[in-house]
Order: sequence, then structure tokens, then C-alpha cells
Amino acid sequence: MSVNGPLLSHDDPGLQPERTVMSWGRTTMSLCVAALVFLKWYPHYGTGILVMLALCLLAAGGIYATQRRRYALASHGIALERVHADVVAVLAMSGAVVGVGALGIFLVLTD
Repeated sequence: MSVNGPLLSHDDPGLQPERTVMSWGRTTMSLCVAALVFLKWYPHYGTGILVMLALCLLAAGGIYATQRRRYALASHGIALERVHADVVAVLAMSGAVVGVGALGIFLVLTD
């Protein structure tokens, strides 16, 4: 069933889609806090920090922009008893974390 089709809802509001939405919300907030911390390091590490800041804000914006769609897919999946993992979101977030970490290590080693 398409996300744009009739709204299917599950019967238990405490099920996985709600917990997943809260988890992605905490991840978004953590990325924004990390971006603010990077601003403090800007005078010492220079423009490389701005790339890390941009990566964090880009990841947070991506989570925010796709949150409704992910929730709808999970809710439909529970109602239809066919839930699939969101591999793209997990891989994208993993890539962002590895990218920020690798750039941070690079900046520290070249300082």
C-alpha cells in the first residue's frame, strides 16, 4: 500500500513507530547540539569545523524532513503486518557519523 493511500492506523499507540519517532527526534537534537559545540572549536581548528557543522545540520535536516514519511510507512506496515527496516536511513546516518568522526580525527592529527 502506498503512503499516499488511505490512512491505516494501528491499534496500539505505544508501538514501534512512536518509539522510533522519539528516537529520531533525540538524534536530531543531538546532532544540533554537536553542531553548536563545533562552533566553539572553530577558532582553533578553522574551516574544517564548518564542514563538520554542515554535515551534522544536513543529517538533522534530513531526519526532520523524512520523519512523517518514515512514521507513515511504519504505521502502515504494522496495520498490514508487513514492516520493513529503513535501511537507507540507517546507512545515511551511519555515513554521516563516520564522516564527522573521520574529519574530526583528520583535523586533530593535522593540527
